[in-house]
Amino acid sequence: MSLNLYHESRNESTAGNFLVGFTVLNRVRSNQFPNTVCEVIKQGLHKGGYPVRNRCQFSWYCDGINDVPRNLRAYQRSKYLAEWMLLAKDWLVDISDGSLYYHAYYVAPRWSKYRKKTVQVDSHIFYK
Repeated sequence: MSLNLYHESRNESTAGNFLVGFTVLNRVRSNQFPNTVCEVIKQGLHKGGYPVRNRCQFSWYCDGINDVPRNLRAYQRSKYLAEWMLLAKDWLVDISDGSLYYHAYYVAPRWSKYRKKTVQVDSHIFYK
């Protein structure tokens, strides 16, 4: 979860980070997706045990770029937020209104036409 927050939303506001985290947690709760945070984040096409480039749910996981965080301050923040969300997940109010999907505002994936927009924060648009 911490790597996902780091790579997907490290330059976003706290609300933006929480929305990305809620999207992962909502997927874990949904019957449409895997049952654990790690499985949700790593979901996608794999061959030979490795993710196929650009065929994952979260682009950073299969973009072919080294996933080791370079901005240690931002990664520490991501770790803190991820830990907090995972510990408090049953008591948190879902500010994403049930989001299961999101994308950056500057792209327009085909699937977005068929989903209900829940919120837009920073550079991401969220849907359920």
